[in-house]
Amino acid sequence: MPEPLPPLTGLEALKREAAVRAVTLVHSGMRVGLGTGSTAKYAIEEIGRRLAAGELTGVVGVATSEASDALARQVGIPVEALDPRPLDLAIDGADEIDPDLNLIKGLGGALLREKLTEVQARRFVIIADHTKVVLRLGEKAPLPIEIARFGFLSTIERLRTLNLGGRLRQPGAQPYVTDNGNYIFDAQLPSSGDVLALERTLKGTLGVIETGFFLGMAERAFVATPQGVQEQVRGA
Repeated sequence: MPEPLPPLTGLEALKREAAVRAVTLVHSGMRVGLGTGSTAKYAIEEIGRRLAAGELTGVVGVATSEASDALARQVGIPVEALDPRPLDLAIDGADEIDPDLNLIKGLGGALLREKLTEVQARRFVIIADHTKVVLRLGEKAPLPIEIARFGFLSTIERLRTLNLGGRLRQPGAQPYVTDNGNYIFDAQLPSSGDVLALERTLKGTLGVIETGFFLGMAERAFVATPQGVQEQVRGA
């Protein structure tokens, strides 16, 4: 029998409950995108537990980061590389969720791999806690923008001409480096504006590889609140 997961309290317990709710959408034989971060790890652990218990069979994961790949293998989920085949489902966290289930993601640094994976999912589900819910994107979190290391200072200057504040992510003496060998600029968004237009502009800016905008992708969200887990459905 698989070992039971350790008990949690407070917000962490609610985050795990949200993850468990999302994992009920996983069925035997599925290819599942495995997200990255403090909430997504609970979904990976729950899928592993269900596989070990025989509640699921034949599930294969596609990880959105090296960390999630390692965790998935640790809990017994077979992992495949991303290829052109669609995924049945992807489960991930978010740094901000607006009322239309548009997202900012990438504070964990995996935004490029997350987007490459989750855009191929037939169903994309978010798990998060209530502190991530906002009225507009950029209200609490910066927008992570993955940029090329070569000429990064020039790229940052181009971003500043778009009325974006912010700074290069640098947790220590050296800039943060993503799994793909790039840097991240954490942009402060203006208090108003069209995020779809900004996304298009950013993607057309030389030196920008990808942004943390995940717009129109999520089907539903399971949000952990002090009153329990609330399910939100896009367009409902």
